[in-house]
Amino acid sequence: MGWSVVRLVRSGAAAHPDAPMLTGAGPHGTVVTRTWAEEDERSSKVANALAAAGVGRGDRIAFLDKNGLAYFDVLFGAAKLNAVTVAVNWRLAAPEMAQIICDAGASILFVSRDFLGAVGEVEGDIPSVRQVIVVDGEAAPYPSLEAWIAGVSGADPAIEPDGADVALQLYTSGTTGLPKGAMLTNDNFASIVPEFTAELGMDGTSVNMAAMPLFHIGGSGWAIVGLANGAHTVVVRDVDPALVLDTIVRDRITHAFLVPAVLQFMLALPGIDHADLSSLQLIAYGASPIADNVLRRCLTTFGCGFMQLYGMTETTGAITLLRAAEHEPGGPHAGRLRSCGVPFRGVSIEIVDPESGQHAPVGAVGEIWTRSSQNMLGYWRKPDETAATITADGWLRTGDAGYRDADGFIYLHDRIKDMIVSGGENIYPAEVENTLMSHPAVADCAVIGVPSERWGETVKAIVVAAGERPDPAELIGFCRERLAHFKCPTSVDFTDALPRNPSGKVLKRQLRMPYWQGSQRQIS
Repeated sequence: MGWSVVRLVRSGAAAHPDAPMLTGAGPHGTVVTRTWAEEDERSSKVANALAAAGVGRGDRIAFLDKNGLAYFDVLFGAAKLNAVTVAVNWRLAAPEMAQIICDAGASILFVSRDFLGAVGEVEGDIPSVRQVIVVDGEAAPYPSLEAWIAGVSGADPAIEPDGADVALQLYTSGTTGLPKGAMLTNDNFASIVPEFTAELGMDGTSVNMAAMPLFHIGGSGWAIVGLANGAHTVVVRDVDPALVLDTIVRDRITHAFLVPAVLQFMLALPGIDHADLSSLQLIAYGASPIADNVLRRCLTTFGCGFMQLYGMTETTGAITLLRAAEHEPGGPHAGRLRSCGVPFRGVSIEIVDPESGQHAPVGAVGEIWTRSSQNMLGYWRKPDETAATITADGWLRTGDAGYRDADGFIYLHDRIKDMIVSGGENIYPAEVENTLMSHPAVADCAVIGVPSERWGETVKAIVVAAGERPDPAELIGFCRERLAHFKCPTSVDFTDALPRNPSGKVLKRQLRMPYWQGSQRQIS
């Protein structure tokens, strides 16, 4: 059989059973370290308990909690049955969580006590869920994970998945505002792991930090790459800059993936200039480029190499990289810091004119298309949306606009799909606009991303009032009652009418222009 996510834990337990595999929040919130053998046995217990609950090949299992070791118990336990873990974004509002759980058809829901209130709100809206398991202690009437697996056999079920089988299903928002489940296969991960291995320099002596949310590819994917290289992976509960810094110092972290906003917050922490960061070898970052002044401070403060990655959930993570050698402000290639680098080996990228469908010449802006064995299998139960994203000959339309220079470096320019990226979170305006339009004082609205020093971009609503203009704080509060806070507008402007083309489409580029004047590009 070929490489698979479940073989990762099986082979690691066989090769170095007593080496540390995972450190993070354990069953009762305390920080624990597990060896490869311990995690292998524990995940087998979860697998056998799932099998007893009627879970089998291809079934979806939902997981709702912040970062912790329970996620890996479930991920590897489900994989040992060739079932699929669906990590639910815990930052969402309860109805949004329910939509994902329902769409996946999850039969078992693993949840922490922190989110039992949200589950209680929507319990009647998730009919597919047969059983709820609490991962961090007792919470009647639901069994705890510890009680659920007590007395269960730790023997591996010995079920082998195929390369084309789905290993992980991660939800990514769509232009309609409803998340779509991107199906990532074992073959997808098998193609990206060796490429990362060649670039990152991780091995069994490395200590890899998984700080980004595990419901993101930047969390789960980064952790899987580290584990595939035998690294000891330290799981950070939440992306709190002070906690991240403490983890680096305490656990002697060598490798980490963070978004620029987190790095910028860390630079402002008291005492960072005196912290012992000498263990760091490489910090990879993504979701947005890094400002020159922030990079200069990072290079001085962290004293390690930096690597930029560009990719998305649908491509199982990174498809381009800007290597550490290119991260030299004022150096001979300083202009490349505005790029997202060159494609990984095995990844093809084309810049396509969205009107003609033809390849755009060097320097011309078009939509970025990519083709490789990293491209997802498709969207779960959404064949039409899959076909709209992946062409018949395997090219995935990223929805991002950019251009290629003469040396093959890719530069992001704008977003075809109007997506906003704020602090590493993807936000689709249509969802926010639909919410605002349900307010009686809103006659029309458009949502755009505007520059933010802290978050890269932040959400702005431009509103046409139905009568007297409401208080902006009222509209923001209205959204916060219905949407995850990171999606909500941080500011509201009013206008008498929105600019539209003859077919009625809002001219968002025209709306964004005044706010982005002076910026080199229309994407953060």
